[in-house]
Amino acid sequence: MELSEEIARVRAGAGDPGRLVGEFRRAVLVVPVVDGGLMSGFQGGVRWIYAFTDEAALARFAVKRGMPATEELEFLAILGARLVDGVVPELDGPTGIAVDVADEDGSMLFPPVSGIVPDAVAVDTEGDGR
Repeated sequence: MELSEEIARVRAGAGDPGRLVGEFRRAVLVVPVVDGGLMSGFQGGVRWIYAFTDEAALARFAVKRGMPATEELEFLAILGARLVDGVVPELDGPTGIAVDVADEDGSMLFPPVSGIVPDAVAVDTEGDGR
């Protein structure tokens, strides 16, 4: 099953959270790069890295952000596991992943908690959250 399908199942109340995290970790995600860094936003004291299930989802995000349709966004294709296990621990402050944020009925947040990010950077463990 693909990540977007598992997100839909969870949002419909029929999915399995463990399977969702597994699909997220196995998925190749498209992460926009701006000024040499991964595009992210801040909400509630958490940095949210924007990630997308495919280039079409990234394009929908760009349109909703008012970016010109002719402007090409640089992006990194990365496994979800590599993103949370390798990239998140290198960043300052609590960091989660926001998947397909432009898709109102298809988005999903993967917060900086144990089981998603390494315990050393999870906000719900004895780690310092960074």
